[in-house]
Amino acid sequence: MKTAGFDYDFPRELIAQRPTPERDASRMLHLDRATGAITHRSFRDFPDLLRPDDVMVVNESRVIKARLHGRRDNGRIAEILLVHPDVDDTWIAMAHPGGKLKPGRTVTFDGETQLEIIEVLGGGLRRVRLRGGSWTDVMARYGDVPLPPYIDRPPEPDDVDRYQTVFARCDGSVAAPTAGLHFTEQILTRIEQRGTTVVRVLLHVGPGTFKPVGTDDPAAHVMHAEQYRVSDHAAEAINRARAAGGRVWAIGTTVTRVLETVAAARGDVRGGSGWTDLFIRPPFAFRVVDAMLTNFHLPRSTLLMLVCAFGGYNHVMDGYRTAVTERYRLYSYGDAMVVV
Repeated sequence: MKTAGFDYDFPRELIAQRPTPERDASRMLHLDRATGAITHRSFRDFPDLLRPDDVMVVNESRVIKARLHGRRDNGRIAEILLVHPDVDDTWIAMAHPGGKLKPGRTVTFDGETQLEIIEVLGGGLRRVRLRGGSWTDVMARYGDVPLPPYIDRPPEPDDVDRYQTVFARCDGSVAAPTAGLHFTEQILTRIEQRGTTVVRVLLHVGPGTFKPVGTDDPAAHVMHAEQYRVSDHAAEAINRARAAGGRVWAIGTTVTRVLETVAAARGDVRGGSGWTDLFIRPPFAFRVVDAMLTNFHLPRSTLLMLVCAFGGYNHVMDGYRTAVTERYRLYSYGDAMVVV
């Protein structure tokens, strides 16, 4: 399939610029991937879709204040987006303006704290080092929540909490695993009361999640690798549910990529950690995931391609066209889509 096949039209006013007043107040488009049938529901109905023998897998990564603003040597503003830690207390980062921030250049945050460009790595990435202060202190003092580029406003105090899931435990993401943003403690209690097992895995979301596929052939697209971890305990719980006939629910595309990365040939999940650049697109044989909760995704994105691989290309694209017609709120702070 060509990349152009994953395009769709939508009015920009459908892009949610802020979250709903209550996390679980979003709408939810329910897509039957066998028939393509569509039902319009509320996210508060989500626990009713689960069975006692199911297992629901969530991403416990926490968004860091990764977007830093400082000044170049000429006094002009520079923006640094931290991506992940690297060797010798350096970080891999993206920088703007990229053409001006070459090795040896610095970005100053105050009189004593500077960030130095060490190396240009390609793909928009750089290795950077901090002079004075710690990374934790710099992010706390000068960092902003890295809202997606299609949210055309600066971060606000409420974003510190709302652009974070209730599952978040481990610092490391530069974008939220957005399917999890709809959950509340009350929703989790209802799910646990149904007898459904909730399991945590980890994938630190990188900036590549917003990078559109720029090649005509999706196979030529280069995925940014992202760090993951699946504990032996989590793997055992998932395998136990599968053996008992339960379904594996992936809360988001990040969880889907983790589970399919660590899946054995017959679908058993293995504990482990590492980096994954798995690019799921049609056709793809899923070995673990039986049902998926996700948000709506950008045209030509790897995330949309993943959902099409799972739900069926025609069914999912029909679902997106329906969502636009029905005025669903799109993207990170938008409404949900469940594919079963």
